[in-house]
Amino acid sequence: MTPSALRVSSLDNARGDADSIQESTGTRRAAAVLAAFLTTACGAPLMKLPSGPGAPAPDAADAFIQATLACRAVSSITAEGGVTGSISGRRMRARLIVGLAAPASARLEAFAFSQQVFIFVARATDATLFLPREGRALRHGRPDEVLEAVTGVPVDAAGLRLTLTGCGPASAVTVTGRQLGEDWRVVTARTSDLYLRRESRAAPWRLVAAVHRDPGRPEWRAEYREFQNGFPQSIRIASADQEQFALQLALSQVDIDVPLAAAAFEIRIPPGAEPITVEELRDNGPLSSGR
Repeated sequence: MTPSALRVSSLDNARGDADSIQESTGTRRAAAVLAAFLTTACGAPLMKLPSGPGAPAPDAADAFIQATLACRAVSSITAEGGVTGSISGRRMRARLIVGLAAPASARLEAFAFSQQVFIFVARATDATLFLPREGRALRHGRPDEVLEAVTGVPVDAAGLRLTLTGCGPASAVTVTGRQLGEDWRVVTARTSDLYLRRESRAAPWRLVAAVHRDPGRPEWRAEYREFQNGFPQSIRIASADQEQFALQLALSQVDIDVPLAAAAFEIRIPPGAEPITVEELRDNGPLSSGR
């Protein structure tokens, strides 16, 4: 089955196999948010962010609230898209169907050459991955470890929702930030630096980059451009060295704040599916073009 316009009803009735998301028409389009993952050119420079100690910015919390007003109100997203790029030096290309819900539920389905490559679901700290073409499954993994093994990006279900909506943690509103020039603010939330920018004094603040330095993991960032209705339509996700992963999202076609049933975040694993480990996924991920 090739992916088509994502339907809330299809996620509500997700069965966890290759035809779990069905084609239909007439869905309510609430916003344009996610359409395609695309790799950047090899060695393309990351966004140049301001540096230095800066000065205290008493308005940083207000700037953050303005920059994330739309995304912080999002409770669920369903979307369809495509992905190409490289993960640990391996080229990859796929089509994606995405369902995300607060606080920490996620469903990803990937297709290549009209065949389903994987189904990933996560709720809180429990994740399951099924590889239909190989008849293999990973049960009860950590969402961040499984997603990192498959996509290169070290996020859990809650982090994926924040990353794809161009948002930041609510705790950032209580942090005093730094001013780096007239039109830049930096808010530090735990291990992440959130870069806010405005085009002019009259323009709204936008979250344009989030640099993550999680303990025990390489530094990586998400960069945001081309905003519409408060949401970025272009997102670049890359490790600091761009060797581990370098992806770019061009956003469109999302349904926002539609109810998603619990079954959307479950997979029915067929009898006889063989187990697969996180280590095996890291060594030869299902999105590698060599597969």
